[in-house]
Amino acid sequence: MAASRPISLFRNLSAKIAAIPMILTALVVFVGGTVWTVAYSFTSSKLLPKWKFVGFDQYERLWDTRRWMISIENLFIYGICMLVLCFVIGFILAALMDQKIRFEGAFRTIILYPYALSFIVTGLVWQWVLNPEFGVQGIVRSLGWESFTFDPLYNADIAIYGVLIAALWQGSGLIMVLMLAGLRGIDQDIWKAARVDGIPAWKTYVFVIIPMMRPVFITTLVLVAAAIVKVYDLVVAQTGGGPGIATEMPAKYVYDYMFGGQNLGQGFAASTMMLLAVLIVVIPWAYMEFGSKNRG
Repeated sequence: MAASRPISLFRNLSAKIAAIPMILTALVVFVGGTVWTVAYSFTSSKLLPKWKFVGFDQYERLWDTRRWMISIENLFIYGICMLVLCFVIGFILAALMDQKIRFEGAFRTIILYPYALSFIVTGLVWQWVLNPEFGVQGIVRSLGWESFTFDPLYNADIAIYGVLIAALWQGSGLIMVLMLAGLRGIDQDIWKAARVDGIPAWKTYVFVIIPMMRPVFITTLVLVAAAIVKVYDLVVAQTGGGPGIATEMPAKYVYDYMFGGQNLGQGFAASTMMLLAVLIVVIPWAYMEFGSKNRG
């Protein structure tokens, strides 16, 4: 025992030393990059970073820009609909899968398959599906319903919902898998007791099962919320931000100003606001997950 103790201490020390490069990388790349971005958002940097402090001028200009305000409005609409519909669709699919249906593996693979595709591919696929000439509208009209109209990507008032359809098609499968994992972790004795007591299945889900799946719901919420804030390639592939700027998103605004508009200060300010949005989601999650455990 005495001989094994120095070996154990040596292994622990080696593990800590091995973790040093990872810690330094996290500090320099992630923390350092974040601090650098926030700091230069208070400058008048254009093509290259330039430390000319201008206070909150970039933020004032940002919130006075119509394009940015439209992108925030789109993000709000897209985010709320995505959260609600993703959770509802994903949970319903998971509940159906949890009934031990035949060919469950095949159905699960089919539903999850869209998540394996990149957002670029998804955007291009749904750009074709929603095309009024070759997509759903064209097919239905060719069957005789000449007055049928379904062209959300070409209508500025509802174009964001066309993007939402593509996002739901891709993301619902992942939510289903996460929810299914949570349902499979529920003790079957709970279901047996509910049946014996004559409790309807929907009441069992609402008042017993869903509260027990709180960690799964919180984790899923963080994953979906983070994906919502940084959505970019789906919009670029599907609409390019159009018609006009009807489907603009904050991430696209940042990219366009930093690389297309050669206005780094404005891009840094917009990306800082996106970081703030992520923190608003992550901090409450971390508090609920780890703060409650520490209090316990």
